[in-house]
Amino acid sequence: MDITMRLAQQPEADELLGRSPLAALVGMLLDQQVPMEWAFSGPYTIARRMGADDLDAHAIAAQDPEAFAALLSQKPAVHRYPGSMAKRVQLLCAYLVEHYDGDAEGIWRGVESGAELLERLKELPGFGEQKAQIFLALLGKQLGVRPKGWREAAGGYGEANVYRSAADITGPESLAKVRAHKQEMKAAAKAQKSEKAGKAEKPGKAAEGGK
Repeated sequence: MDITMRLAQQPEADELLGRSPLAALVGMLLDQQVPMEWAFSGPYTIARRMGADDLDAHAIAAQDPEAFAALLSQKPAVHRYPGSMAKRVQLLCAYLVEHYDGDAEGIWRGVESGAELLERLKELPGFGEQKAQIFLALLGKQLGVRPKGWREAAGGYGEANVYRSAADITGPESLAKVRAHKQEMKAAAKAQKSEKAGKAEKPGKAAEGGK
């Protein structure tokens, strides 16, 4: 695996993402509640602080939890919540050691269908349905991992010519489009929530008026 990526918007960090399956996986794990560039630059920062040029699942899983949390907490912090994310990264690496001998690429090596790959991704610590589908779309769109039915298994994130997730980011312009899409989704969700709250209040007001 040696692909040009633009998720971190930093040459060294993106270079690592393009050649390291584990780095890409950890970047995806970190991609929540922080800007995507921050999340996907995390693997490079972790590797550099561990004195290595790549992430090693065995080495990370074997780290003292407090020491590893401190490593992620050094400024600039790897994540907004470095302590809790350190635990998640270690859990992910421990799972990879137990099930794939530490080889992240083993998750998708030899899979026969997108559905099978999705199930494998959903079994990873810290990967729910949405995160698993986004990473599946990233594998298919940018990393050339395309088992039969991968687009369908990735749901809306697998569609071509859309800007919905990290899977669709290939540079600053597409990053801006994905960010705009996310803001639209948040605004729509907020509006829907307000509408539901308004409907829930109406019966109470009617009853109050009838007293």
